[in-house]
Amino acid sequence: MTSIDEKGVPVLLSIRGEQYFDGVDPDATELMTEGTMVLTPEGMDLRYEESALTGMEGTTTTFAVRGRQVILTRSGGVNSQMVFEEGRQHTSLYETPFGELTVDIQTSRLRHNLTDRGGLMEIRYSIAVEHNVTGRNCFKIRVRRR
Repeated sequence: MTSIDEKGVPVLLSIRGEQYFDGVDPDATELMTEGTMVLTPEGMDLRYEESALTGMEGTTTTFAVRGRQVILTRSGGVNSQMVFEEGRQHTSLYETPFGELTVDIQTSRLRHNLTDRGGLMEIRYSIAVEHNVTGRNCFKIRVRRR
């Protein structure tokens, strides 16, 4: 990989989120947004600003790709961290204006071919809020340099 400064390079992110609930058709959302890609000694950070469309205006979202692990961090209007690692469960806190919730993330699939040129990442996981499974989810993220 080539060296990139700390501000990163501009990228175009195509993010598709799918949610599956028992007995209900999948709910899918798609977002195209501009962001940055920063190469770090540990891997790569993909960062973008949420908008009113996502209901999280004023929040910065970062996908920190660290080999077999991806850490999704949101900071600002919404504060949370979710750790995705295939075959493992991670528990974290999700801060809302109404209080904190415990969130368990069980990742069933994490694949990516990301390089300094871009690529694809897919994360499939189930989520449990306060230890009650609320559904299965999938992120599909395409990264292209601008």
